[in-house]
Amino acid sequence: MSEPTTLVEAVTHFADADRCHALMCAIKWPDGKITCPKCAGDKIGQIKSRRMLQCKSPTCRKQFSAKVGTVFEDSPLPLSSWFVAVWCIANNKNGISSYELARALGVTQKTAWFMLHRIRLAMTTPTFGKLSGVVESDETFVGGKAANMHAKRRAKVITGRGTVNKVPVHGLLQRGDKDEPSQVRATVVTDTEAATLIPQIALNVEKGATVCTDSHAS
Repeated sequence: MSEPTTLVEAVTHFADADRCHALMCAIKWPDGKITCPKCAGDKIGQIKSRRMLQCKSPTCRKQFSAKVGTVFEDSPLPLSSWFVAVWCIANNKNGISSYELARALGVTQKTAWFMLHRIRLAMTTPTFGKLSGVVESDETFVGGKAANMHAKRRAKVITGRGTVNKVPVHGLLQRGDKDEPSQVRATVVTDTEAATLIPQIALNVEKGATVCTDSHAS
């Protein structure tokens, strides 16, 4: 089958691990030229028994997966599950909940929620890759302006100054140039502590990128 048209066909189509590996390589390296994430060398061999890639440079010899540098990289879930999840989202015009996806994939609701978050982010940017080059990191607090609120609501909601009762949002901006536009990723977070912000940067920014921040201690 060339393209699955139903969920059953999608599950069958992506159940082949070799097919998923080949598709991931085609998505990540559309020109067919695979490069090493460590030394950028293009002499790459295949470890077919584990569906891994290996740099053939004598000074490198790094082994890596086709998921490296994508939003799939930090997940232990197989590509077969990820691609079925992508198919479900792309083919359901009314959207799909984490509970529905969890039942379809046989995973927990928490895992399904994480997958939905990653895929929707990639569809918005639109890429499965991480941010690279020069990336700015900052946070803000979102909430209604006190001046626009009814007096009774203002008295109830505004109990302090500045960030009180507002939602913290962490943002990442990859600086663009004439050849590549800027990319922005924003995530609602629980707080602006280092323990919350640093994992967000690690999850969305490629290793080796230059991350610029302000004087905020976190």
